[in-house]
Amino acid sequence: MKPLSSSIYFLIITVLLVFTLTSVLAGTSADDLTQLETQLQHNLNIVWTSIAAFLVFFMQAGFAMVESGFTRAKNAINIMMKNLMDFSIGTLVFFIIGFGLMFGQSNGLFGTTHFTWSATDVTGSDWTWTFLIFQTVFAGTAATIVSGAMAERTKFVGYLTYSIFICAFIYPIFGSWAWGSLLAGHGWLEKIGFIDFAGSTVVHSVGGWLALAGAIVLGPRIGKYAPDGTPRAIPGHNLAIAALGVFILWFGWFGFNPGSTTFADGNIGRIAVMTNLAAAAGAITALFTSWSLAKKPDGSMALNGALAGLVAITAGCATVSTTGALLIGFAAGVLVVFSVYFIDAVFKIDDPVGAISVHGVCGAFGTLAVGLFSVNEGLFYGGGFKLFAIQLAGVLSAFVWAFGLGMILFLSIKHTVGLRVSAKEEMCGLDIGEHGQEAYGGFQIFTTQ
Repeated sequence: MKPLSSSIYFLIITVLLVFTLTSVLAGTSADDLTQLETQLQHNLNIVWTSIAAFLVFFMQAGFAMVESGFTRAKNAINIMMKNLMDFSIGTLVFFIIGFGLMFGQSNGLFGTTHFTWSATDVTGSDWTWTFLIFQTVFAGTAATIVSGAMAERTKFVGYLTYSIFICAFIYPIFGSWAWGSLLAGHGWLEKIGFIDFAGSTVVHSVGGWLALAGAIVLGPRIGKYAPDGTPRAIPGHNLAIAALGVFILWFGWFGFNPGSTTFADGNIGRIAVMTNLAAAAGAITALFTSWSLAKKPDGSMALNGALAGLVAITAGCATVSTTGALLIGFAAGVLVVFSVYFIDAVFKIDDPVGAISVHGVCGAFGTLAVGLFSVNEGLFYGGGFKLFAIQLAGVLSAFVWAFGLGMILFLSIKHTVGLRVSAKEEMCGLDIGEHGQEAYGGFQIFTTQ
């Protein structure tokens, strides 16, 4: 007698499973089915939001590679250490203080519950655990934006100090104004109708305006400007690493924006499409804008153009159409090029990686663009100027809050623990001066640049 084939075994098992499932469902009431459906959706939400959080965490690698590639080899270890430590420190202080300030029951200005001692559930069934890890990686993103704009001349202890205050107070309190109701709080911005779905302003502009304050207080790198004020290019040491970092960030953004649904349904795919369209559009227009200005297709500008498109679409990715996503991305790609040139040549602010332009300027633009392109209330869809005015209020409040507190914070650090390394340490490189190590042992060539 021949043994049964694997296909017959599979058929028998399938029939038995169908029979069993049918028998179970036949004896299940409508209320039981509703309860099962609710529990299934809850578990799917946890799985999807956790996966999205892991993708956003991977963006830390992307930021580290972009910043390292756009700066000089003698500072590579310092860049990596700052990205490691701002997330590590940020994780602890956000867990202890920041999460409660951002999402706890609010007194009108910040949350007053859900601090460390509120974490009593050990079963893992509470949604707050998943929400906590998702918001933790967002806080880490806001903190690490500052690193790039202040690269190559910041004291390591000064950097660690401001990472604490950003993740513990500055980012969470503003976040409570816009997102507090996502858990237990309520914020004045969301009450008036402010829309920032995944954080063009809450995460990126706040980080960008803090970066602006830090770069102003810190001052430019040695040799960045000629005696007459003309800016000099200081090329990064590895554009290939920077490009890989941008691809990682692009990939991680599929967790950043679609993950902000915190709900497993068809909106995940739709928001992913909007995100991808804007990023592609931004890369293309930044490339051709820089090409027309510099007569060469600038790779670094194209990379920042992709990031500009991603930052800009983050606020409206759930409320705009494909046309809106493309137009936002196209505009952001042009805007970031002119912003980088303007901040560098006119304001004389040294931002080695373009973080202020990518995150601060394009984050503000993307938030305002919601008031134009939102299919529900946008100006171009018959909604009038009301939403645009609300978005403008949110953008301005973020600037005043983050830049104002940033200036106070960085000036305080400058006059206490110190913010800038010595000229000798800067010339030799922060890898040697701050860490006593070389990123490329035996290969690095020191210069006086």
